[in-house]
Amino acid sequence: MGIKGLKQVIADRAPAALRTVEMPHLVGRKVAIDASTSLYQFLVAVRSEGQSLATSDGRTTSHLIGLLYRTVNMIESGLKPLYIFDGKPPTLKSGELEKRRERREKAEVSLKEAEEEGNTEEILKQVKRLAKVTPEINEQARRLLKLMGVPFFTAPCEAEAECAALAKAGKVWAAASQDMDTLLFGAPVLLRNLTVPAARKLPIEEIHLDEVLKGLGFTQDQLIDMGIILGCDYCDSIRGVGPKSGYELIQAHGSLEAAIKLEKVAKGVPEDWPFDMARELFRSADVSDCTENFSWDKPDVEGLVEFLVNEMEFNEQRVRAAAAKLQKAAGKGQQGRIDSFFKISSKRNQPSKDSKGTDSSKRNGSRKKAKK
Repeated sequence: MGIKGLKQVIADRAPAALRTVEMPHLVGRKVAIDASTSLYQFLVAVRSEGQSLATSDGRTTSHLIGLLYRTVNMIESGLKPLYIFDGKPPTLKSGELEKRRERREKAEVSLKEAEEEGNTEEILKQVKRLAKVTPEINEQARRLLKLMGVPFFTAPCEAEAECAALAKAGKVWAAASQDMDTLLFGAPVLLRNLTVPAARKLPIEEIHLDEVLKGLGFTQDQLIDMGIILGCDYCDSIRGVGPKSGYELIQAHGSLEAAIKLEKVAKGVPEDWPFDMARELFRSADVSDCTENFSWDKPDVEGLVEFLVNEMEFNEQRVRAAAAKLQKAAGKGQQGRIDSFFKISSKRNQPSKDSKGTDSSKRNGSRKKAKK
């Protein structure tokens, strides 16, 4: 779910933290990607021309189609993707998971009604709501990534927390996820829409945590407190408090504890609200020690053909074309970023030189002396 309204708060109060970029901007970057949110996006993607979303016997393939082609596109652009899979969810998330189960049950009823009425638009809407990343889908995704030569890792707990930890440790440059709570876990850079299907034509969003804190005038703990007030996977939001008022409460009172002492706020606080436990989960998430080294290898072309063509009924020509792109990219090695070729001087307002290499300040000074 992420944090309700957090992006809007950032856009309003810390616009310098948010920018849109194109894939080539990320050349040479290593990025840890939340696999679950990516696979979900691929599952609900609209059918593209020439691509089947299921095999002849009904096995879903849209997640594999999306994962293959979007990852190839990243690697072709010079980006190094590392996919992180969810581990065991924290106990505190059980309430959110129960709500999702209830929503799925309602969606199943609505889907049946829509099918009986022949309402195509409503059918598509409910099918998207019923999309779920199952253990089988995760295992197929891992198998595909291994054959592509792309590294992956299963987190001890939440994937977005592990992505953030890897970025903080310098193993990758950024964490990629649709969930804004990745910032609460401390990711220095968050990329959104990186794995959104190309057909949706959404720009990649790059959000810098240091600029977020600077623009809001918050510490990391205050950002966490605001996120909890707005509502996250571990706590319901406070009734009557929206993004604007949530920001203003922390800005004016400094902490969540101080904010909820206000009478107008206290009456909207949910019963048995475990905000302190949620805060600790964001502060000290269950993540790995971030010491594992990851490598990007050449693809197993025949393995890809066996899996995708012979088992999952993909078009062989397209699979071999995708594999050829991976091989070509692997042959180029690590593509460096242009900014790595230049040293940025910390000195500012250095005197410029004219076309002959003469220091302009000295030249101007000598003219002044001549006039004297």
